[in-house]
Amino acid sequence: MIPYSKQIISNEDINSVLEVLKSDWLTQGPMIEKFENKVSSICGKQLFGTAYNSATSALHAACYALGLREGDILWTVPNSFVASANCAIFCGAQVDFVDIDPKSWNMCPISLKDKLESAEHNGKLPKIIIPVHFSGMSAEMAVIHELAMKYGIKVIEDASHALGASYNDTMVGSCKYSDITVFSFHPVKMITTGEGGMAVTKDENLDGKMKLFRNHGITRDRRDFKNSDLGPWSYQQVGLGYNYRMTDIAAALGLSQLKTLHKFISERRAYASHYSKVLDGTPYVSQETKIEHNSSWHLYVICIPDTKNNRNNRLAIFRFLREQKIGVNVHYEPIHLQPFYRKMGFRENMFLSAENYSERCLSIPLFLTMTTDTQNYILKALNDGLELIN
Repeated sequence: MIPYSKQIISNEDINSVLEVLKSDWLTQGPMIEKFENKVSSICGKQLFGTAYNSATSALHAACYALGLREGDILWTVPNSFVASANCAIFCGAQVDFVDIDPKSWNMCPISLKDKLESAEHNGKLPKIIIPVHFSGMSAEMAVIHELAMKYGIKVIEDASHALGASYNDTMVGSCKYSDITVFSFHPVKMITTGEGGMAVTKDENLDGKMKLFRNHGITRDRRDFKNSDLGPWSYQQVGLGYNYRMTDIAAALGLSQLKTLHKFISERRAYASHYSKVLDGTPYVSQETKIEHNSSWHLYVICIPDTKNNRNNRLAIFRFLREQKIGVNVHYEPIHLQPFYRKMGFRENMFLSAENYSERCLSIPLFLTMTTDTQNYILKALNDGLELIN
């Protein structure tokens, strides 16, 4: 089976991990800070990074650091992994969604503008907005930032797909348009730490809160102690937190992988370009790209032709491709139609663009070490699959 994605682990990666395994540090040691600093430096200047055991943990910490609590509201998009919304529930807040643009598949600025105007009138503005850079393509952050500033809303960029991407000649993660940016290092992402994530910010105060939250709310910095009449061995819990720590083992792998990030992304862009060139002019629809959006291409997603029978047609093509040993996938079923969110009152026909997208989308294989022959085999199978559409 040709996988839709997979990690690439080099001998250098393995040796980097072995060095840590032979060292005195396995959990939180010197590799963590080195990894945090390296990721931050890739994103821009004067940034602070906090490494976590997952991007989900990083999203939770980011929401907590920004003061999201019971009675507050967070908005995100329906076409993402559930963690983009669950992070609000973890904080006791409510969740709502903003529909996506039907071409970019990112948060629709027009829908956001209209929804904010209505929410202000009803006294239900969100405290935080989380745009998701779907497949590695940045959302329209300049517009989102402008609207957030107008209404006094905090912004967390969910850049789980987008390490190494850029927008308006600025690296995703620079926090030029947001308060915090979150990355994922899951095995199918740009680089991997096994499992892992990171939150990046320009605000040193937010960074401090997120680092405390990662470690049970515990500090060993005596400047933060509530009373200083304690021994040199002492620590204090000064807030609420969890064990969201990344290990030195994971950080060592991440540091090693970062050395080839540019090469990884260049190759993914070449694969995506070949797909787009061949698919252009076919009934399949690819994600809209713009000059100012330089995607990292975590995913290559297509939508089947739009008919009255989308779900059945997509299922037929999905099964056909799997029969051809092509490991297609779906990203994503809408969050608001998951059983957990249906219990909150969400239903069909609430976010039409996201629902139409989710009925038609297919993620086709995109991974390092693909060959042109493999891509052409997939493209031929897609063409053959068109005969199944009715």
